[in-house]
Amino acid sequence: MPELTSQKIPVTVLTGYLGAGKTTLLNRILSENHGKKYAVIVNEFGEIGIDNDLIIGADEEVFEMNNGCVCCTVRGDLVRILDGLMRRKGKFDAIIVETTGLADPAPVAQTFFVDEDVQKNARLDAVVTVADAKWLSDRLKDAPEAKNQIAFADVIVLNKTDLVSKAELAEVEARIRAINPYAKLHRTERCKVALSDVLERGAFDLDRILEIEPDFLETGDGHDHDHDHGHHHHGGLKHYHDEDMQSLSLRTNKPLDATKFMPWLQNLVASEGQKILRSKGILAFTDDDDRYVFQGVHMMLEGDHQRRWKDGEKRESRVVFIGRELPEQAIRDGFESCITT
Repeated sequence: MPELTSQKIPVTVLTGYLGAGKTTLLNRILSENHGKKYAVIVNEFGEIGIDNDLIIGADEEVFEMNNGCVCCTVRGDLVRILDGLMRRKGKFDAIIVETTGLADPAPVAQTFFVDEDVQKNARLDAVVTVADAKWLSDRLKDAPEAKNQIAFADVIVLNKTDLVSKAELAEVEARIRAINPYAKLHRTERCKVALSDVLERGAFDLDRILEIEPDFLETGDGHDHDHDHGHHHHGGLKHYHDEDMQSLSLRTNKPLDATKFMPWLQNLVASEGQKILRSKGILAFTDDDDRYVFQGVHMMLEGDHQRRWKDGEKRESRVVFIGRELPEQAIRDGFESCITT
């Protein structure tokens, strides 16, 4: 847990196409005996179909659950709701915000970068997308939001896997990976996933994301891959290349110059932010014993020193961008120019 952000309440943004299984997951959070106090913010209480037996007391917008969680609806302003939640007595372990099935998760995620009070008290922990194994391939063809939801995700719950064949499952996974190679993917039936796998992931599971870096993203940039990526090949099934989405991963084991890197990154997201859906990274700066971690949604960035580099830990900077029509060469050149010589 990063020391500097530990006081902030982690927030999970839960997204997914209609009927993919978000309600099932929410009902589990609101009813399971997990011993945590979660606040769940849903768009429309009726539409989400929360089991009424779970509800004990309700003031106009906030419902207490019999496992100590609370649930409320966003009518109007998310910031106002969050503000109210954070003023309630007794702290929450985490807040979960459910977005409507048709929505782009960006504006919801951006709330945690924009409002000062919210930023003081809460931090965006992860975007979790629930996807329907049977219908996702169709949705990706006809619904741009579905693609955005996959591109934005830190964690993907690929649900209803019992309704598809092995080949269909491999195909839908390959499509997901073509859009977002970095998200942690859980295959589920009826959203049976450990809640710890979707909640409180800690700065987007950055370390894990940065370990993956599938080889099929590499455009021969001279890195020798010392780890085996054979398992990405789905037994000879073809890789999908999504023309619409790209991801770019950069790394260096030389220290970065913070006085160059930070302005470069700020400038990059200011000018190209519409095209960059998500950005994240772990940075090793010259003369700095702490790891710096940042994440961004479109033009908005947040970052903080996370913890000390451990003895013997490889001081490597890793940065990931996911977006559309990324100016790849310009980004690579800019990154290179921030390396301390």
